[in-house]
Amino acid sequence: MKTLRYLLVLIPFLWSCSNDDSNEYQNLPIEYRVPSNFPPLAYDLSNNPLTEKGFELGKKLFYDGRLASDGIVSCGFCHIQEDAFTHHGHSVSHGVGNAIGTRNTPPIQNLAYQTAFMWDGATTHLDLQPIIPFTSPIEMNGNFTTVINMMKNDAEYKKLYKQAFADGQINSENMLKALAQFMVMATSSNSRFDKHRRNESGGTLSQDELDGYAIFNQKCASCHATDLFTDNSYRNNGLPINPSINDIGRFRVTELEQDRFKFKVPSLRNIEKTAPYMHDGRFYTLDAVLNHYSTGVANTQNLDPSLNNGGILGIPLTATEKTKLIAFLKTLTDNEFLTNPLLSEY
Repeated sequence: MKTLRYLLVLIPFLWSCSNDDSNEYQNLPIEYRVPSNFPPLAYDLSNNPLTEKGFELGKKLFYDGRLASDGIVSCGFCHIQEDAFTHHGHSVSHGVGNAIGTRNTPPIQNLAYQTAFMWDGATTHLDLQPIIPFTSPIEMNGNFTTVINMMKNDAEYKKLYKQAFADGQINSENMLKALAQFMVMATSSNSRFDKHRRNESGGTLSQDELDGYAIFNQKCASCHATDLFTDNSYRNNGLPINPSINDIGRFRVTELEQDRFKFKVPSLRNIEKTAPYMHDGRFYTLDAVLNHYSTGVANTQNLDPSLNNGGILGIPLTATEKTKLIAFLKTLTDNEFLTNPLLSEY
């Protein structure tokens, strides 16, 4: 079965066939194929079918700074493709007026396989996820009425909405659906590890990388599960609490004591490119992350049981195991995804 890699190669060819006036409003469907080593999609494509023009509109919205109150901070401002759509080098997000947030910008990759979003699971539908950063006063500080009026007076937007949706309406529902189509297409599935798993050319792993994979399966895979490298759960991984922020994590959403200081388990895909790490971006290297798990775990409220073995905290790791784990983690880098022109602003 062809993977999404081949689909993304074909799309520009399909678009190039629709450049005459008679086909001006033709909107061809995009056939999305789940990579063979991935679990099923969580996103229901029947409620928002992928189309060429829907994706094109979503991409334009993603990179348009006019959605923010300052006309600068687009979605793509904090989600940079070459860094797996993270804000590389920034511990926490910052937005309009250089306002500073409290959490690290998560990557945009394989979101169509997730059932909840944000570090605390504040929303459970991909179509609704953009509302949070869009309306946040410390991120985009956007206003739907203002943005919709802007788009209604923009010739390119008027054309794209008419092409992308049957009703042609420029409204918040179609805006969010188009952004979701862009995010669904942001699928990372062609790392060297993926090719190894699918027995494809280019999937050869070194002995250190294979050893690292074995160590990973033994000591890490209970949380970073499946080839998505997350079980989509919320856990307290023993980070010492930063008193200046006192981020209570999932508790902010559920108000359940058992969720205090728990955060969503992130995917490890493209982890080589997404530093800094953790919900508050406190670690800038993979070595620092592994050192935390081996010697830095604190017995804070709701510490995950997997990190407390009869009073012994953390995950025992030798220096050699850390080296091999990092070698393996670097096989999850998907350069095709990081450089795919379909997902690029220009």
